[in-house]
Amino acid sequence: MSFPITPSFLLAVALVVTLAGAVNGVAGFGFAVVGTMALATVVDPAVAVAFMIVPILAVNVSLVRELDGDQVRSCGRRFGPLLVAATVGTVLGMILLDFLPESPLRVGLGAVTLAFVAVSQRIVPVPTLTSDSANGRIERPTWMAAIGGVSGVLFGATNVGVQLVAYLRSRNLSHELFVGVVALVFLGINGVRVAVAGTIGLYPDATTVALSVAAAVPAAAGVALGARLRPRLSDRLRRGLVLGLLTVIGIRLTLGGLGLA
Repeated sequence: MSFPITPSFLLAVALVVTLAGAVNGVAGFGFAVVGTMALATVVDPAVAVAFMIVPILAVNVSLVRELDGDQVRSCGRRFGPLLVAATVGTVLGMILLDFLPESPLRVGLGAVTLAFVAVSQRIVPVPTLTSDSANGRIERPTWMAAIGGVSGVLFGATNVGVQLVAYLRSRNLSHELFVGVVALVFLGINGVRVAVAGTIGLYPDATTVALSVAAAVPAAAGVALGARLRPRLSDRLRRGLVLGLLTVIGIRLTLGGLGLA
């Protein structure tokens, strides 16, 4: 399904991408989830996932600049197995995406969105590592490859990379280094995704590709706007706004996939 090229629809897409960018600027996360899931309520979910790849790439370019050359090389050596496995898993997820029917995929995206909210609200507990030996084990190449591969499949099919973010957050990085490493991981993966999406036909036409590239502009503007608003909002309000928005989107996706909305 291609995007309907009408002024009202294009304005709606620009607003969605700007809103997603603002959410990311305010909360530090959520751009891919909000943008992808909101678009998936009105267009083919596979097209929505592919459309958001370039804007996600653009958002992460600015963040990765916070790393200097030594940090990039150090993080590349430390998390190399994670990045390679996540890239391979992402490609597999994108191939899977190309074969999934629209309605079940819409339900699946809705379920992933609501699960993301549940985990963020601690409704569903996430196991934590309490011992130094356990922490050491999950940074071994085999563990990183397993985590990266499984996370990559889900990211490739849905644009939801919270599993990779959670893993990197558990590595006790400074906030600045954490933000940069997350951006580095997703920058590398999304660079590959652009080529794969074009190769396997996830972009329905050249117009969709052009619109995806153009969407990088309101995405970056939204991030800048959100960053300016962040100091004016409390942590509780920021979190409530983001998770409330995701809950509405998740319910809408699920009901739409089931033919109830």
